Amino acid sequence: MKKAIFLSSFTLFFIGLFSISSHAQNNPATRPSPPDSTRGKVGNATIEIKYSSPSVRGRKIWGGLVPYGQVWRAGANEATTFTTDQPITVEGKQLPAGKYTLFATPGEKEWKFIFNSETGQWGIKRTGEANRDPAKDVLTVTATPHKSSSMSERLKYDITNKGMVLRWENLEVPVSIK
Repeated sequence: MKKAIFLSSFTLFFIGLFSISSHAQNNPATRPSPPDSTRGKVGNATIEIKYSSPSVRGRKIWGGLVPYGQVWRAGANEATTFTTDQPITVEGKQLPAGKYTLFATPGEKEWKFIFNSETGQWGIKRTGEANRDPAKDVLTVTATPHKSSSMSERLKYDITNKGMVLRWENLEVPVSIK
């Protein structure tokens, strides 16, 4: 009887230990590209961007890890979301209040940002391409990338009084919002 109790206790201990370690691995904060977000005001609108923030880790980002001319999920892991509580004007074009998946098509001289009405999906398909249904695109705008004054190890979005800015590696891409 004592042997059976000992074996049961021993087994439960290892099951518990395994459960704790597997739970820790599923914790988004411990991912190589942890979740991040930014929130701010542009005019009367409150804008929030939720994304996963990958690191450079010595890799070539633009034209390498993130190819030019291909739709990108604008982050890592789950698709990046962009939410506005008021209608806004993005690069001179109207965007209704709502929640959108934000995609980007990087280029050396010009970027496209795509606001898509489908949300909640993983950022890429099993094939590696962005998990985007073009039929659900609400707005596409262009922006001009600039070399940044400092290196950004992690992908970062900022909301300023002029709009949003994507910063990563040695690049920043401002997008005008009013």
